[in-house]
Amino acid sequence: MTAMSTAGPAAMRSTAQESRRTTVLLIAVSVAVVALSLLLVKTGIIDIYTAHIITMGGVNAIMAMSVNMIVGITGQLSLGQAGFLAIGAYSCIFFNLDIGLPLPLAAACATLLTTIAGFLIGFPVLKLSGDYLAIVTLGFGEIIRVVFINLKALTGGPNGRQFTTIMVLNGEIAFVVVIVILIIILALLQNFLRSSYGRAIMACREDEIAANSCGINIFRYKMTGFVIASFIAGLGGSLYAMVVGFVKPDIAQFLRSIDFLIYVVLGGMGSMTGSILSAYVLTCLQEFLRFLQDYRLLIYPLILIFIMLFRPKGLLGMQEFSFVGTFNRLVKRGKSAKTAGQDSAGGGKS
Repeated sequence: MTAMSTAGPAAMRSTAQESRRTTVLLIAVSVAVVALSLLLVKTGIIDIYTAHIITMGGVNAIMAMSVNMIVGITGQLSLGQAGFLAIGAYSCIFFNLDIGLPLPLAAACATLLTTIAGFLIGFPVLKLSGDYLAIVTLGFGEIIRVVFINLKALTGGPNGRQFTTIMVLNGEIAFVVVIVILIIILALLQNFLRSSYGRAIMACREDEIAANSCGINIFRYKMTGFVIASFIAGLGGSLYAMVVGFVKPDIAQFLRSIDFLIYVVLGGMGSMTGSILSAYVLTCLQEFLRFLQDYRLLIYPLILIFIMLFRPKGLLGMQEFSFVGTFNRLVKRGKSAKTAGQDSAGGGKS
């Protein structure tokens, strides 16, 4: 009895220490990534053009995580995430230019409005599944595009709206802001997916009947995943408007949603770090192959064909790259090498 009572607090202290160590390590890695990225831009190793490409890769990575939250985590096929991107972008412009809110507050309000839109749309949409859900979400994206084309007073119609911000004028600020937000979203998502709510959502993805028999409310957790994806898409849309400085209704078109879906398939459905990796790779590849003009668009289908042939589950499959896990493995290898060296030294002395 005494052994059990002493083991309990000891285990709790060990868990708390491990959690603190993980948090400190993640913060240290995040600060190092941001500082290194800014240093490379400041020293001219990364020029402004390349920094802008990397910034747009970050925005695309955020949208890829939004799509992956629905397709890879909840197991639903959605083809309308570009519609939420457009809502977030135009809402950010509206709250900043028309209402007069400061830019950060306008982005927050635009993200909140997009989340509410996702909540309202999710109720009728998530009662469907499979191909029916894909068709309905595709139609939703087209409805958003047509509505924005005709709301000329608010959206500028087919010509779009200009949106000059400090992030447009200063590429370094945009570069850092997008990377910081990307890291924060990734950390929050990975913590959420490790929680009981995240595991319940993934249980719904694996087998709805089994999950329902265990008392999991299928519709509730699907709605949770859909709303989180809408939140991320609204934030991505706000960043898109602030970085690009010009928004047209065409950003809600079907092909834009397909681009985001390609990022998820290439990186691995269910892997957030895989989606980020593929978004950066394809964004940079598309720019570096610009000399091929329209022929560069053939690269996407060719990449998908090769991925489906040789790596059907994507680059990372359903695995996540973990800085903490990598650090722990390096520490264990270092300890093993040190122990082996001490053993060999002790053997030599004897």
